Amino acid sequence: MSTSFFNNGLPAPAKLNLCLNILDRKPDGYHELQTVYRLIDLQDKIFMQPREDSLILYADNLGTSDIKDNTCIRAAEVLQQSTSCDLGVELYLEKHIPIGGGLGGGSSDAATVIYGLNLLWECGLSKSQLSDLCFKVGADVPFFIFGYSAWAEGIGEKFCKIDVPDAWYLVIKPPFEISTEEIFNAPELTRNNAPITIEDVDAHFIGVNVFEPVVRKRYPKLNETMDWLSEHAVPHLTGTGSCLFAAFNDRAEAQEVLERLPTDCKGYVVKGLHQSPLLENE
Repeated sequence: MSTSFFNNGLPAPAKLNLCLNILDRKPDGYHELQTVYRLIDLQDKIFMQPREDSLILYADNLGTSDIKDNTCIRAAEVLQQSTSCDLGVELYLEKHIPIGGGLGGGSSDAATVIYGLNLLWECGLSKSQLSDLCFKVGADVPFFIFGYSAWAEGIGEKFCKIDVPDAWYLVIKPPFEISTEEIFNAPELTRNNAPITIEDVDAHFIGVNVFEPVVRKRYPKLNETMDWLSEHAVPHLTGTGSCLFAAFNDRAEAQEVLERLPTDCKGYVVKGLHQSPLLENE
């Protein structure tokens, strides 16, 4: 593997949940779910410099506590422990994916660290083995090792590659974060929903997100922003929020709506990806 692969930074792309359904809550606390994961070209970058000793993380736009608890360090520790590797690494996280928005930034960062360190430390693990390690960091981390837009079931670890049509998306981040744990534990959340199938989504594989009514009720500002977006396109919630998105056929349409965005929100015009840029070097 060339040094330029590391020197240019490894990509950690964000995702959208184009639909999200809950079937049941397992005894271990995890939820059986169904979702469509769509990769997008909004991404963090992770730079790696080998060390002989410790694991060190530097990051922009993150506080000290966020760095200490960051999934990048957890991912490196999991790989170290699983392979008995005694090498270290200096990581620099260039953060672009908003935190607490349901875009999977922390999970994607963790997957990129495990993928990159497997090469840097010459651990020699297969993609299947890396996926198993990713699951130890978080339930949706293996998706980013899978690396393709997918229909997912189980607790998000069973993937079926799907061909989602080309699309541009306007992603909107309201001025607050939402705790995934809070929304999953909300007493008003409807569980034990009927299973959905591919036939239940539209031509862009977009369908119902069962978390949306809960989030809209608990967060009036998000509800207000969704109402605003509905005047220009069909709004959807990704994950448990707080980010919203709408699909467009071309970039110009999405950009036109972005230019009208309320000033207290942040917006991104992004393209849907068919494959993770992390896997382009395979």
